[in-house]
Amino acid sequence: MTDGAQGWTREQMAQRLAQDIADGSYVNLGIGIPELIANHVPEGRTFIYHTENGLLGMGPAPDEGDEDPELVNAGKKYVTAIDGAAFFHHADSFAMIRGGHLDLSVLGAMQVSQHGDLANWSTGKPGAIPGVGGAMDLVAGVKQVFVITQHCTKAGEPKLVEQCAYPLTGKAVVDRIYTNLAVIEVTADGFACIERAPGVAFDTVAAATGAPLIDRCGAAS
Repeated sequence: MTDGAQGWTREQMAQRLAQDIADGSYVNLGIGIPELIANHVPEGRTFIYHTENGLLGMGPAPDEGDEDPELVNAGKKYVTAIDGAAFFHHADSFAMIRGGHLDLSVLGAMQVSQHGDLANWSTGKPGAIPGVGGAMDLVAGVKQVFVITQHCTKAGEPKLVEQCAYPLTGKAVVDRIYTNLAVIEVTADGFACIERAPGVAFDTVAAATGAPLIDRCGAAS
């Protein structure tokens, strides 16, 4: 079942997730769609972004022509630094992560299981280049993990599954998932849909999900 182009765009997904980040949170953004969240801080809130290559206080991407070649995030993308930003050694950056000092990590995913297991670094195929980066440290050290991803692969296969088929980044680490179709909580009873993108029916979300899905959207959704 493919999810096609229905629902939220990537920018809208990032904007929707940003609404659920508490004011003053220390947040690490993964590579890809998570990086877009830096452009969608709700008015009246402040998020302190951390990047594991050694910056606390990362700002949004600079305007074209204003890039600083010495100011990049862990994904080698140009960023800015907010007032009061701090730079530090790579080892100190991971000490922050492993010490439980970050409130939230937002990561992409290849698969998420109904138990909250995350696979986001390798398909396990022979010859594949591992790309684990700091993801294992992040899911183990932060207080909360949100995943933001397309609901299905380009081939139309569900990314939300009963059991992950790929090597795990962490077991039972994901709290909430934001896709182009819906916002889904990982609960003791499995996946629970708490919000759907405009115009997307629950049956569409359920059909694109590779595990049982509970409807907790309410009548107004």
